[in-house]
Amino acid sequence: MAPFLEQTFFHYALLSFYLLGPPTFIALRFFQFPYGKHNRVNTSKIPKLYFSCLLFSSITSTAPSSTRFAFTRVPLKQNTKTTIGFPLFLSVNGFLTQALNTYLQVRWVSHYKSDYDSDGGLFWWKFFGGLVVFLWGMRINMWADTALLVLKSENGGYKVPRGGWFEVVTCPNYLGEIVEWLGWAVMTWSWGGLGFFLYTCSNLVPRACASHKWYLEKFGEDYPKNRKAVIPFIV
Repeated sequence: MAPFLEQTFFHYALLSFYLLGPPTFIALRFFQFPYGKHNRVNTSKIPKLYFSCLLFSSITSTAPSSTRFAFTRVPLKQNTKTTIGFPLFLSVNGFLTQALNTYLQVRWVSHYKSDYDSDGGLFWWKFFGGLVVFLWGMRINMWADTALLVLKSENGGYKVPRGGWFEVVTCPNYLGEIVEWLGWAVMTWSWGGLGFFLYTCSNLVPRACASHKWYLEKFGEDYPKNRKAVIPFIV
């Protein structure tokens, strides 16, 4: 791809994250993706793990090494006892979104970020500070996912999660992911990192609010009233 055309494509791809955020947030305030507790009947589904493996194998066989590295973060750990499928259009949409994001993040770091040594050493302060935030968010995310898997493995349907971050928010897994991308935005100090952080918020905050509402409706007075949806003490 010619340099001018590639630069134009990059700029429009970057702009798309900023433009997609507001309509995504608004849409998810009124409609929830049909999976998990929001699952609906007669939705076209495929096994989540199978499709993840299919996409991952196609990526790793054709993509550059930097892109393959970025996609290794796709979580493939699944509960083998689960029989509920996953909507095909959501898998495709998620794949396309992450493919675009991977391109933006890798391309910015490898090509458009050229002032590593020209900011008086502030780059490394931002990088390591952001790395700490990123790892903290990852820890929250992994802990919450593990806790939910353990709770799900116990028969008896949905239960109220207890302990740790679940005492302050309904969806600490979403909180952890938001914190991760905040850390990445600080690490790279880039429009690409900031754009995907904002897009992640526009995607996960309304989903967390919907899950919070679902728990309140299902468990009523048994659900802790002091919990927020995703941002402690705020939302």
